[in-house]
Amino acid sequence: MAKLKSLIKVEETLDDLTFYKGKEGYLVRTKGGVSANRIKSDPAFARTRENGSEFGHCATSGKILRRAIINLLADAKDNRVTSRLTQVMSKVKNSDITSVRGQRQVAIGLATPEGRAHLIGFDFNNNAQLSSVLRSDFTLDSTTGEVTIVDLTPNHDLGIPGGATHVSFSAGFLDLDFSSGNKELQVSPIVNLPINGIASTVTLTPTAVPSGTGNQFYFLKVAFFQEVNSIQYPLNNGAFNALQLIEVL
Repeated sequence: MAKLKSLIKVEETLDDLTFYKGKEGYLVRTKGGVSANRIKSDPAFARTRENGSEFGHCATSGKILRRAIINLLADAKDNRVTSRLTQVMSKVKNSDITSVRGQRQVAIGLATPEGRAHLIGFDFNNNAQLSSVLRSDFTLDSTTGEVTIVDLTPNHDLGIPGGATHVSFSAGFLDLDFSSGNKELQVSPIVNLPINGIASTVTLTPTAVPSGTGNQFYFLKVAFFQEVNSIQYPLNNGAFNALQLIEVL
């Protein structure tokens, strides 16, 4: 690698030389690596093409799921959720034992218990996992998507971040077909509670059962707020909010 000493600052490729800007200034290096055309056509790179095709499919599948729940996800995610979900989708894809290598599908993997198990329990905000935020058991009615938390005492059953005065709960019920992209999300009304020692049963019933012929995904979200002058503000822009995929059918 050479350092470019010139009044002309170049950031392009010229013949076999690539000019670019690095930490040490403008640098130049010779072109290297395998050409894209060779990777696309050379039999020696068949495995590379297969892996690339399946990786792209898994990344797209993760994007489809994230977009399907964008309203739930907006304030309950970490900055690595995209890559983490792609990794999980790759495991789901591996449960497709009928397609040839390079063409395995997430949708087919989800038709198996093993494939669905990889997604169950996925936390979209790894910095606020549901198991550490909610320390109380809950039940799910998979027919209606209703989630029930019995006798919840907020100041006892929650991992409460500093400054939080209130907590909100909501449930989501999604029908999503990865093959067609068809989706419908139904969300429950939000239950908002002050963080105190009063016990109550939280019942979260989605407004309707989503239609469709895809897989059913069930979500539980816990969000924290700080009340100032009778107005509740999201705590630290949602950094402490939890959103988990609690079941897949």
